[in-house]
Amino acid sequence: MTGSHTGAICHQLSDPSSRCRVGVDEYHRELVARLRGLLGDELIGVYAGGSFALGDFDSHLSDLDVAAVGAAQVDQTTKQAIVEALRHESLPCPARGLEFVLYAEPVLRTATTEPGFELNLNSGTRMSFRVDYEPGEERHWFAIDRAILAAHGKPLLGPRAGELFPPISRCPLLDVVAAAVEWHRENQVVGSDAVLNACRALRFAAEGVWSSKTASATWALERHEESRLVARALAARQRQEPLSSLDVRRFLEDVELRVREAAARSAA
Repeated sequence: MTGSHTGAICHQLSDPSSRCRVGVDEYHRELVARLRGLLGDELIGVYAGGSFALGDFDSHLSDLDVAAVGAAQVDQTTKQAIVEALRHESLPCPARGLEFVLYAEPVLRTATTEPGFELNLNSGTRMSFRVDYEPGEERHWFAIDRAILAAHGKPLLGPRAGELFPPISRCPLLDVVAAAVEWHRENQVVGSDAVLNACRALRFAAEGVWSSKTASATWALERHEESRLVARALAARQRQEPLSSLDVRRFLEDVELRVREAAARSAA
């Protein structure tokens, strides 16, 4: 599949709400085909997660989150071959970029909050190229992504996502969610995504529900949670406008505290 072919498909769509859905479906099919070519029968399943699975995909703003599950660990040569096969220069992504993670099924069975991945790849026209073969500082995202996959993952190959991604216990998962909010705050990540991710964290702490950034912000607005800042964040996400860093940091501090309090109640 070529980038021009994907663009042509997207251009042909008359319904703006489709957001390049046909191009994404083709992209997913080709991605699965390339993984099957490299992993063969060792490939158990491939799943779409993130905004695509949560019904909030926007080709201009969203990544395509894909997780694959293999029967066992793979060697370095195979990992590098996967990177070369899936990176944007080889398989153009019809979104902001691809966030791909490969897991070994025995690790998933433990329902750990540890990153636990074999390979982590970020590649796209609007994201920095990144390859990780072992966890770095940003360890929290992987357990959160797997929890969302367990509840909402869309199978591209294999059984339903919940069969391979078991639920993670609430208390340790809340600790990881709080760590994600803390990461935004400590690293001065104070844009709209930080606010919307915090809304998602707050809703999960309150209701145990995973929802998209837009749905989480709507939930927060309905409960008058920093309504002015959340409404501004929704608008800023579309227009790429800055927010008050002071207001964002205060909101993140409050959300982090409330998530940690929820974790403490869950542990009691």
